[in-house]
This record gives sequence, C-alpha cells and structure tokens, in this order.
Amino acid sequence: MWASRTACVVTWGLKPRVVHWLCVAFIRQYVTFASLVWWPGCQTAIAKKKVSRVQRFACICITGAMRTTPTNAVEVLIFLPPLDLVVQSEARSAAHRLWRLGCRSYVHPSRGHISILMRLQPDPIFNMGVDVMRPAYSFEPHYRVTMLTRDDWTKATGAPTVVKGLVWFIDGSKMREGTGAGIYGQPVGRRLNLSLGRHATVFQAEIYAILACDNEIQSETGEIREYLLDSLATLKALKAVRTTSPLVHQCQKALKDISIRHAVGIFGSPDILGYEVMKSPMGSRGAHCCDVSWTRAGPGGL
Repeated sequence: MWASRTACVVTWGLKPRVVHWLCVAFIRQYVTFASLVWWPGCQTAIAKKKVSRVQRFACICITGAMRTTPTNAVEVLIFLPPLDLVVQSEARSAAHRLWRLGCRSYVHPSRGHISILMRLQPDPIFNMGVDVMRPAYSFEPHYRVTMLTRDDWTKATGAPTVVKGLVWFIDGSKMREGTGAGIYGQPVGRRLNLSLGRHATVFQAEIYAILACDNEIQSETGEIREYLLDSLATLKALKAVRTTSPLVHQCQKALKDISIRHAVGIFGSPDILGYEVMKSPMGSRGAHCCDVSWTRAGPGGL
C-alpha cells in the first residue's frame, strides 16, 4: 500500500473501491497471518497504534479525508473494523477450528495465546458443530458430474439428451429469514422443503438437499437418477478428490452408495441455470418449483 501511495490521490489514481479491495484482500490477510500465535502481542497500546497506521493510510485514500481526521472516525465511515480487532477475530476462528479438530485442549486455558479459547465460552454459537475436518479422499466415485453448456439446453426442446431417468431439481437460497433449499422431482411430482436456520450457507444448503433427496428416494423405482443443480461450487466440491468438509464427504459417500444400485448423474450449467435454461420448459418449471418449495419451508431451522 505504501509503495502505491503515489497512485492514491484525491483527484486522480485508483478508485476508492479498488483501494478498499486492496486493503481487505491483501493487507488484512498479510497482517493476520498466524495471528493465533502472536495475537497477545497486539493487545498493548503501542502495538495497536502501529497496526492502525497500516489501515489508516488506506482509509485516507478511500475517503479523501484530511490528514488530521481521527482514524476511528474514518474506519466507521467505510465500515472497516480496527485491525487489532480483526487479528483477535482471526485468532478466535483459528483456535476454535483447531479445538474442534482435536488439535487443541484446555490444558492451560488461561496462559499464552491459547487463552483466546476462554473468550469463546459466552457465545453459544461456538458450541455448534463446524463443517471442517482433516482431509478425506474419494478416488473412485461411481457417480458422474457433468457441466452442461448453453447449447445443451437451447438445442433440446425439453431436457438435454444426456439427462435421462428420474430427474430431481435442487436449489438453495439465503434470505433475511434464513437459509433453505427446495427439491422437486418432476417425473413423480414430489417436492421437499428444507429450512436450515440463519447460520448455514447456500453451499451447505444444496449439499444437504442432495443428502435429503438420497434418503427420500431410496424406495423409488428406476435405474437412472439425475440431479440438476445451479451451483458451480457444489458441482466442483462433489467432483473433487480431496475434501475438508464433513458434509461434502458424507454426501459423496451417500452418492457412492446409491450409485451401486442405480446409475447416478449430477448435472449443472456453467451459466448457473441462466436465461437460456429458463427458456426450456423443463428448466423453467423445475427451477420455479424449487423456489416455491424453499419459500414454503419457512424461516425455522432443522
């Protein structure tokens, strides 16, 4: 940031949003590296002052404020928390993650950098499980993951020719009320509504929806099972050999088990089921039913 100071001028140079992105994407990551080890040293007044200087320059470049403007006031204007608080936040997240993985214990909870764990106790959210684990590998999945193109959707009058058998549409969404997912089986006309509360992500909602769909259609007849998703991240996660998510690993295992009895395929569009997909009758009705199912699920969590 200091090296590019000549490009950050009030009347010309980098735009404020670019400077803000540089501050969050690079400076913050550089400063908070290994913060679990050295966060106690950031509690002194001298350390806080030195750390704040790093972010102050970015705040002045973003707002164009005068040099005499207080740092705290500028940080409030652009919604940038002080770096010393960011360091503690990253340290708490790292400590909680390591503790859940079994790498840390409460042997000496009030000493040194591990004392950050004691600050987690008042917040009940830290008593919840975490979606992280040691790396697991899936080398031979029996199901297939296919990225469909625009031509696959636009050239077909209904479903693309590669999509056969019992087709299930899956879609997740996150709103102010919470996160949920909708599942719609077009051939059988069945709908599933899933509500996952306020803390789940859209990615987790869609992975969980696939798990719920597997359990729901165990008794359905048919040799071919197809899932249609609109999330590229979900498709890549299911296709990946290495995963650190227990939810993804459980979903991969469930798909592998069901693919022993049935041919299972997971399809998606790199356009995230965009306009071209919506023009097809199958894509339009399936996505609409998924949205309706999620809306009916309600804000409550499982």
